[in-house]
Amino acid sequence: MLAGFFDEVVLVERDAVDVDTGVHPGVPQGHHAHALLARGGEILERLFPGIREELRQAGAPVFDYGEGVDFLLPVGLAPRNRTGVRIQSFTRHELERRLRRKVLALPGVALMASTQCTGLTRNPSGRVGGVTCRPQGAESIGITADLVVDASGWSSSLAHWLGLMGVTVPPTRTVKAKVTFTSMIFGQLEKSDPGHPDFHIAYQMLFAPGVPRAGVLLAVERNRWTCSLFAFQDQPPTDDAGYLAFAESLDNPRLAQQLGRRTVQEHTRCCTNVDNQWRLYHAVKNWPDRLVAVGDAVCVFNPVYGQGLTMAAVEAEVLQGMLARRGASGQLDGLAAGFQKKVGRLVLGPWTLSTNCDLMWNPEGQPLAARFAHWYNARLLHVAVRDTGVWARFVRVVNMVASPAVLFHPVVALKVLTAQPAKGRTRNAAPAPARARSRGT
Repeated sequence: MLAGFFDEVVLVERDAVDVDTGVHPGVPQGHHAHALLARGGEILERLFPGIREELRQAGAPVFDYGEGVDFLLPVGLAPRNRTGVRIQSFTRHELERRLRRKVLALPGVALMASTQCTGLTRNPSGRVGGVTCRPQGAESIGITADLVVDASGWSSSLAHWLGLMGVTVPPTRTVKAKVTFTSMIFGQLEKSDPGHPDFHIAYQMLFAPGVPRAGVLLAVERNRWTCSLFAFQDQPPTDDAGYLAFAESLDNPRLAQQLGRRTVQEHTRCCTNVDNQWRLYHAVKNWPDRLVAVGDAVCVFNPVYGQGLTMAAVEAEVLQGMLARRGASGQLDGLAAGFQKKVGRLVLGPWTLSTNCDLMWNPEGQPLAARFAHWYNARLLHVAVRDTGVWARFVRVVNMVASPAVLFHPVVALKVLTAQPAKGRTRNAAPAPARARSRGT
């Protein structure tokens, strides 16, 4: 995006990345299940025309969310009906490798790999004028810049650097998720095999307090599955037998069925650092000009909700719009603080969604707003498993192509408020074998 507005864009990369690098070494959740939400996919296609088709040709399926996802809600199976929301599942390795190749092929883009960024420089006017950095095995150098963008992720040092400049940043807002991921990639059955499934994603969601174990299975490129198992205050095993046993303990049997049929598999990986963290840069009163922060450098979400990639794409598009409105003048003064305030407003919705859910695992310290949202969501899901229209609204909100307000529309709210929740078991509407027989699988 920046290459469309500046003569030169320098990427200062701490790690030894090149055009063939896939998952960024500094992204701990990079090897786990990923699917870009519909809004993120739309933005990515606008920035990189043809990227969706490229991934599809590599075997990353594109499908309707309602038709392609076997989704077990805490109250039963979601409807399998067309929603009009198209998504794509892939490994993050495949996505990042293809994007990095496209970016590095752009005119004016330069990569400084294996280079540690060590601080900011500031002009006498108070504007940020560049960065200091240290290439591996070399002396520190300075790079001047008209605009500095911090996209260094959850391990960003920006708040510390701002403090050294006398800029006060409010304390980071943190909500602990206490969720651990364990993931495996393995081969699929051939499509001609009679046991090949009728879905691209099988999912059982976490839901406090009754569903502390969950998992997701995604069809990815080169005819493989990515399976991520996750649990609250528990760690899914990494050994083969324990991993399968954990999958068999879930109420959606699809994950264990496909795991049990695996032949070739890759290394099993674990990730435990999934806390929600929001650096409140939008609230800084004296934010320096010519400096912006995006993506996980601003807000890290619990990856179980799949919001991080899409939020990064949304923020890139917002910055693109702000730069475009400044036109040929290229006037950058005043842009940075305004952008951070916009990011603050954008982050609020997905932050509220994810943290309200995570707060429900803690019996103490549950704010009234979070308790109400959880109560409303639980009743909403009871309606959604029976009402395809409500389910389609839910899918659009989850994929960030509709405002959460559509779930509070009077027609929906009336159904939610008058719903009669199912009694007894809350996770399955029917035993697993009955669900399987009803689909002819």
